[in-house]
Amino acid sequence: METLEFSFASQPLPGAGPPAIRGVVGSGNLEVLIVAAPKDAACHVTVHTSARGFRDIWHAVLEAFATRHPVGQLDVTINDMGATPAVVTLRLEQTLAAFAEGSP
Repeated sequence: METLEFSFASQPLPGAGPPAIRGVVGSGNLEVLIVAAPKDAACHVTVHTSARGFRDIWHAVLEAFATRHPVGQLDVTINDMGATPAVVTLRLEQTLAAFAEGSP
């Protein structure tokens, strides 16, 4: 298991709701949890992954997501079991939409 930590500058998401979680921790999938974190303007991401040695790919996928969306003042936790970048992006999008709508 490898733990990666990232931080991205981004505008805050207006009207954030309660914590939201989507996905499952299973082979080729992942779980994403998003919670409000008004401690500073950045988005903080922690990735727990079973696939070691993919830091640069994680950084690229997460940076692209943080560039497309206002995710400042959020903490994102990802529990990964070998998901592809497309699945990572899908789960991030689903979880952020749920968080913005106030759906747990």
